[in-house]
Amino acid sequence: MSPYTRTLPLAENRHHVYHDEHHHHKTTGWLRASVLGANDGLLSTASLLAGIAAGQANHAQVLLAGIAALVAGAFAMAAGEYVSVSSQADTQSADLEIERRELKKNPEKELLELRDIYMARGLDAGLAQQVAVQLMQHDALTAHAHDELGLTDMAAARPGQAALASATSFASGALFPVVIAAFVPHSMALPVLFTATVLLLAILGATAAKAGGASLWKGARRVVFWGALSMIATALIGHLLR
Repeated sequence: MSPYTRTLPLAENRHHVYHDEHHHHKTTGWLRASVLGANDGLLSTASLLAGIAAGQANHAQVLLAGIAALVAGAFAMAAGEYVSVSSQADTQSADLEIERRELKKNPEKELLELRDIYMARGLDAGLAQQVAVQLMQHDALTAHAHDELGLTDMAAARPGQAALASATSFASGALFPVVIAAFVPHSMALPVLFTATVLLLAILGATAAKAGGASLWKGARRVVFWGALSMIATALIGHLLR
């Protein structure tokens, strides 16, 4: 007997409708966006300050550049995310409107489309027809949005929310280099900035890897490698152009 056809006894079925499996994909979406935003804020700001400090700018100039980078970067991330997600929302709305018209114009054809989708997933024709009919009777537009268009609550575009989250995550990452520029003695700013940024990048990489069920070492290593390379490159340019 296939493991997919076995059922629990009736008593167990009543008490074990839900289970406690944890799937990493449920958290990686929002976490990936947050980590990427913080990583961008940290690395772009730290690299900028490394280049300026290596070019022998004074303490006030380095601090001013850091604050400007934090504010400009956060607003740029928010604006870019808002425009991008708004475009996605417009596309989703247009697709839903097309589907709404088709359901009104030719419901029989739409029913067959839904049935064919379930058959392609492995249901036999009779069961696929039954499922399609019941879902169409319950909420036809939602059924087609989910199974034909792939639109779910998780995938729904929310421009304002996305913009705020993007700006916040960027600013949270950029804050660390700015604090270092503000409070670390100017003569020590560059080595402290490099060391702290590398450590924070390792933490961000490991955090994202852990949430996704991947290797912590692998996640930290790749972020640190590219981050260190970016900072070294900008510091070298700043040193050469001073």
